Amino acid sequence: MYQELIVREKKISVIGLGYVGLPLALEFAKKFSVIGFDINESRVQMMKQKEDPSKELPSEAFENKDIHFTSNPEDLRDAHFHIIAVPTPVNESKVPDLTPILSASSAIGKILKKGDYVIFESTVYPGCTEEDCLPLLEKESGLTLGKDFKIGYSPERINPGDKKRTIATILKIVSGSDDDALEQIAKVYSEIIVAGIHKASTIKVAEAAKVIENTQRDLNISLMNELAIIFDRMGIDTKAVLEAAGTKWNFLKFSPGLVGGHCIGVDPYYLVHKSKQVGYDPQVILSGRRVNDGMPAYVAKRLVKMLIGKGKSPYESKVLIMGVTFKENVSDIRNSKVIDMIRELMQYSINVHITDIHASPNEVAHEYKLTLIDNISDDYDAVVVAVGHDEYLKYDLKYFKSIMKDQPILFDIKGMYHFEENDLEYWRL
Repeated sequence: MYQELIVREKKISVIGLGYVGLPLALEFAKKFSVIGFDINESRVQMMKQKEDPSKELPSEAFENKDIHFTSNPEDLRDAHFHIIAVPTPVNESKVPDLTPILSASSAIGKILKKGDYVIFESTVYPGCTEEDCLPLLEKESGLTLGKDFKIGYSPERINPGDKKRTIATILKIVSGSDDDALEQIAKVYSEIIVAGIHKASTIKVAEAAKVIENTQRDLNISLMNELAIIFDRMGIDTKAVLEAAGTKWNFLKFSPGLVGGHCIGVDPYYLVHKSKQVGYDPQVILSGRRVNDGMPAYVAKRLVKMLIGKGKSPYESKVLIMGVTFKENVSDIRNSKVIDMIRELMQYSINVHITDIHASPNEVAHEYKLTLIDNISDDYDAVVVAVGHDEYLKYDLKYFKSIMKDQPILFDIKGMYHFEENDLEYWRL
């Protein structure tokens, strides 16, 4: 397979061209012939015009690449090495929603040929590839794993907004359904990954490795959030505490914050789901999730108390929220916990204005039924800097005072500033 791909006798397909699939497809298109598939025709048209719908890649990234963008699943018949990189969200009940990955598996099964490879990159629980996706591949194709085709799992590790750790510079985990599949898959990925390849012993090991990466991070942040709540009640500056503790060589440097997005706030629930299936009710993982999921409400209630303490009635107060994306310097608003905080504030009848220099007003309106303001006014009772966009670093005390009324309150969720003026109430996690 590797040899036929490298001489471009066969093609690679990448299914799902989001923040993971598109950069992966373009990287492969430097060395191989690639078919980039997405079910969203409008996104496909944008990519044909050398525009990244996720706003992560410049137009130059599309130049001199051997890639054909399409929304027609029949075009996938021309490929022999299929990579599935679709979203794996959870539903409102925090249960894994496998609809996208199962739909992709079914679609690939319909065009699967003898000798083909199917590799999954989406984050799943251990066993999903072989127990949920493989049966669909075999059912739709009428083919048999091992005898007719091979599968593998190679988890994505892209960090949205990170211009330093790009796809080629992040070590890649690969796994295969047998030794030959593992070797061929490793060779293909090694053509684009300069950081190196780690060959996992089984597909389940690779799936488990991915899902615990974000679970570990989630738990560490939940500890910081719990500490922030405790220290806030004691009147102690959490950031100052963490800076002091961080002087020890083995102290893990995490910070409190709103944990959203489509990875850290989602992946632990995949492991929890599988854990319960095998008869174990996880305690630590769910405890961390409860703390992090509760932070938007905690911040909102803290602000309401401070408004009341200043003699400001919530239903007569006007608050500006700066930043609505799930993390700094990205346009992605999926599973943003800032939205949860905004809705909590609205429950108190607070007049909330929202601004974000990276988010699309249309996407915010469509996804959350909320409106981004065009112009910032000068009569806010409080301002909440909710996302650490680089552009917000330029704002100083004078600027914040200029957009607020008497007895102003500034909430700095990301700990970007350090103001000690008596005429401005400054608070940070």
